[in-house]
Amino acid sequence: MKYILYLFITLFGFQSFSQNEELAKEYFDRGEFQKALLSYEKLYKEKKGNSNYFNKIVEIHQQLENYDISEKLLVGKSKKNSNPQYLVDLGYNFYLKGFQNEAEKHYERAVLKIEDRPVYGYYVARRFEAYALINFAARAYERTMELRPDANYHAQLARIYGEQGLLEKMFVHYLDFLEIKSSYVSQVKRSFSDYITENADGNNNIMLRKILIKKMQSQPNVLWNQLLSWLYIQQRDYSKAFAQEKAIYLREQGSLSGILELGNVTLKENYPDISQVILTYLIDNADDIETIIEAHKKRLELQIQFAEPKVYEEINQKYHDIIITYEYSQEVIDIMISHAHFKAFYLNKSLEAITYLKKMLKMNFNDFQNARIKLELGDILVFQQKFNEALIYYSQIQANLKNSVLSQEARFRVAKTSYYKGDFKWAESQLKVLKASTSQLIANDALDLKLLISDNKYEDSTQTALKLYAKADLYAYQNKTIEAIVLLDDILENHKTETIVDQALYKQAQLYEKQKEYLKAEKNYKAIIANYKEDILADDAYFALAELYNNVLSRPIEAQGYYEQIIFNHADSIHFIEARRKFRELRGDDLN
Repeated sequence: MKYILYLFITLFGFQSFSQNEELAKEYFDRGEFQKALLSYEKLYKEKKGNSNYFNKIVEIHQQLENYDISEKLLVGKSKKNSNPQYLVDLGYNFYLKGFQNEAEKHYERAVLKIEDRPVYGYYVARRFEAYALINFAARAYERTMELRPDANYHAQLARIYGEQGLLEKMFVHYLDFLEIKSSYVSQVKRSFSDYITENADGNNNIMLRKILIKKMQSQPNVLWNQLLSWLYIQQRDYSKAFAQEKAIYLREQGSLSGILELGNVTLKENYPDISQVILTYLIDNADDIETIIEAHKKRLELQIQFAEPKVYEEINQKYHDIIITYEYSQEVIDIMISHAHFKAFYLNKSLEAITYLKKMLKMNFNDFQNARIKLELGDILVFQQKFNEALIYYSQIQANLKNSVLSQEARFRVAKTSYYKGDFKWAESQLKVLKASTSQLIANDALDLKLLISDNKYEDSTQTALKLYAKADLYAYQNKTIEAIVLLDDILENHKTETIVDQALYKQAQLYEKQKEYLKAEKNYKAIIANYKEDILADDAYFALAELYNNVLSRPIEAQGYYEQIIFNHADSIHFIEARRKFRELRGDDLN
């Protein structure tokens, strides 16, 4: 019983003490320094060894400009305590009093004291950092590491060197830190990102590259290859990054994950030539079926993007051969779905594709795999304008895999199909739910479609223009590009006063680009800028026109002007970062 009573009193006392500490902090944060002082003095009286309470008392006196009191406290503390960090605090107190020379003397004394007790070097350096005295902090860390070779303050020094602009030293110390703590490579990359850019000829990029190459020569370690690969990726020099990733793989004879990740980056950034090389390497060197089949699939899809119709049958045969080779493998499902998509959307063999997918549903695939098959089935049925049958498959996915990303994807397809049908009310109700999707991509697409519908459905009671636009959108989905352009012309000619005109201009411009009718696309983008520059598509039009001038029409000066419009007038645009980067490149800035 006595033990329980003692335990209760102890716990109660601890809780009370914690509450007092929280109250003291609250007073301090609110600037009620007199109350905070009383609270911290009470806490310090109970726990004399707590340096945090002592430091707070000193800081409060400094806030109250009681510099003589804080000086007396620090002098007393420095006499009793051998840790020279209090000399730093005392020096800072002299600085606050206006005695800069006296402050410097105490800073120098603190650094010299590290000679006697190197173990205190870290604490001295940290106090210098707390007062933003980074030059003294650097000296403290440097001397401590000289006296204690086993000490690892490379990261702290690297951070300070970065602030000082001593970037070569910063790079070297971060790499020295990684030699000891290789698991921190992601954090170091984030730090490097503040100093290197996409410009391979920038001074900082060249400096880091030279340091890494020197490290590779003097201290071979795959870590340096990984960082060099990362640097090349930032510069979009993917061929050199691939060379480093191959070196890593050959040295370790292990995972191809680095090469696989690089392949995904090049596909996303639209570098087809090096993507093709990387995917072929994966096919030739991977041991696991999943990687081999996925590489085959991506390589075929890449070829389709640039293929002429005359080679479609050759691609079809490649699909067939790969699927036959791995037909009893569970991993073959994605390439089979890709094959079905190719049959429907490129070979115009929709019925054959549907039969193919329905046969797959009878195979031994799990619920998630069957859901992916049904998504493709629904998409092909929409392509055929068999909307009701498509909706059945989408609804089955929603019912079987509630709250999954695939279920949300199916719901978006339901909304898009309803939109194509002209059932805008039902489409909008589905899109409202999807605004909160766990997939940001689905949420963004849902929001865009909802805005299109809600902004235009009340313009005309018959919703004629919106229906025409939805039909044009469907034609574009069905690769009926010319028919889509003609329908959009109808909107532009006969519905000139309606809010959907800028959408029609933008959609038509994109289709013109697909048809390589670049001057017509240019005219549409300019029409949006001239007549709808206050509307939601203005920044998209500026960016699309800049890209057209920069990448296709070889008119870089005009491209620069349109990128600049986004920078100065559309800072909230999703294109802002890319526009700023390309503007600086065109202007010839040293991006470091």
